Amino acid sequence: MNVQAKADASNSTEVKVNDFVIKIGNVNGTGSASANGLLMKSIFRMGIPVTGKNLFPSNIQGLPTWYEIRVSRDGWTARRSDVDLMVAMNLESYEQDLKSVSPGGTLLYDSTWPRPKFYGREDITVIGVPLARMTNSEFSNARTRVLMKNMAYVGAIAALTGLDMAAIRGLVEETFKAKPKLIAPNMKALMLGFDYIREHYDPLPLRFEPMDETKDCILIEGNDAAALGCVYAGATFGAWYPITPSTSLMDGFKAHCQKLRVDEETGKNNYCIIQAEDELSAAGMVIGASWNGARAFTPTSGPGISLMSEFIGFAYYAEVPSVFFDIQRVGPSTGMPTRTQQGDILLAAYASHGDTKHIVLFPADPKECFELSADAFDIAERFQTPVFVLSDLDIGMNEWMVPRFEWEDRRQPDRGKILNAEDLEKVEKFHRYLDVDGDGIPYRTIPGEHPKGAYFTRGSGHNKFGGYTEDSGAYQEVLDRILQKWKNAADHLPPPVINKCGKETSRAILTVGGCAAAIAEAVHQMAENGLDFDYLRVKAFPFHSQVEAFMEAYDQVFVVEQNRDGQLRQLLINETDAPKEKLIPILDYSGMPTDVDRVVNMITEHCQAES
Repeated sequence: MNVQAKADASNSTEVKVNDFVIKIGNVNGTGSASANGLLMKSIFRMGIPVTGKNLFPSNIQGLPTWYEIRVSRDGWTARRSDVDLMVAMNLESYEQDLKSVSPGGTLLYDSTWPRPKFYGREDITVIGVPLARMTNSEFSNARTRVLMKNMAYVGAIAALTGLDMAAIRGLVEETFKAKPKLIAPNMKALMLGFDYIREHYDPLPLRFEPMDETKDCILIEGNDAAALGCVYAGATFGAWYPITPSTSLMDGFKAHCQKLRVDEETGKNNYCIIQAEDELSAAGMVIGASWNGARAFTPTSGPGISLMSEFIGFAYYAEVPSVFFDIQRVGPSTGMPTRTQQGDILLAAYASHGDTKHIVLFPADPKECFELSADAFDIAERFQTPVFVLSDLDIGMNEWMVPRFEWEDRRQPDRGKILNAEDLEKVEKFHRYLDVDGDGIPYRTIPGEHPKGAYFTRGSGHNKFGGYTEDSGAYQEVLDRILQKWKNAADHLPPPVINKCGKETSRAILTVGGCAAAIAEAVHQMAENGLDFDYLRVKAFPFHSQVEAFMEAYDQVFVVEQNRDGQLRQLLINETDAPKEKLIPILDYSGMPTDVDRVVNMITEHCQAES
């Protein structure tokens, strides 16, 4: 056995302060999420930048689950492959968890039960704590014992790393404010683990020390942030069919509406949320509500977008503004529904049969989920078209540390080219699909405004006057105008994020969405090793003119994305004149959040092979 005695528990000369990774392996259904969240938030309360990644199975319970906490004094938020402290609570995954520990790291396990075979490593420290035995002796209820064992390992981690117990206590008191009787047992469990470590082991060379780097930041999941963005944007209608990982977005919208959208005088709700019988119905409801003048949306994932495609094509051709949130997960088919990916880029860009091209927004973190969600409604109404907000499971369902949200109270919704009753009085005759201003965008009306504003909304062939047609020229005229409208949108969408390294370089990196955190750190890390890159992050499709100009400036552009087929790269080839030979695919489609070390290794190996 490689279990270290107290005098040997800290056997490394290097002390890592506020810069390491803690990983917790457990079993789905044991209630560990609350304990893990408490641990991460306690670190945040100490002023230390931190991010958590919940890696969980799609079954109800019984399979392995992991929670990774990245502590970074420099504020990096991407996933790392290194594990400095592994808490192995699941016997079934113990061998795998043991292998994941970096040399010089530490593994903590529950030593209550004897094991027929104990796996150890000579290059790490292994610490045994009888967590179950301690909690079983203090708590009689079976479910309580399971829950309190999780709290006990939080206490053990606190003792090993110097985590502030006052911060933990404060969070426990806040968490159970409505149920104060639970405060004492949770603190007892914490102290069981804490005191055991203090008695039997020295602290590890992993230390938490207070900082002041989180005061202007919050911890929030991307789906919750997007839901808040919908509320601030003025959305009043949502329809959806539950699907992982998008359901929590509608849960968040409901919660925020219950606080912000209830009339103080009458007590009536100023919003409507409908759980539809399927994704097709949800899409139809959203389009109907949008056509009727409401700001409406639906959250779903890739399988839902597939089912909604015909309705999406209808909204595109009939020019009905609507917002679709696609929280991407692993496909195809059911795939791995609780793993993350960027496999819907092409699906969203060209959704539906026939000739369609859609506006797509790509948030990179919860702050941008909030901002781009609000923007999506303005864009949808301005260009009278469906707009996709393409997030993913990692962004949507994990808590990220981001700057506090800002909102300009004077901001007014951009409703686009709507004719009201007064406007219609001045118009001799209204034609729904007539391009009056030459910008590709016709005027629209809200039902009931004025008799002159009535028109027949057609998903079948129609001419620019809104009349039914099967005339080839009239059909093409409308379809060409819709395409021109889409092209004109490009430079009115959020521009890309461009970062220059400050040196002459012929190489660049181009990425999208949730890869951003890993790329920012990878560029920094490679620069320290003599490899300099400029990089660009796409925020919207159609691509801003800056995107093509950026690609033209380099001999090599590494396109980093989370899918097998290089969908972003394919979209760049389809929609720009960039030579495909210079676009080098860097693909990470394991279902895990983009790993900094993996990106660095793939790009470095390619550069070394060429030199």
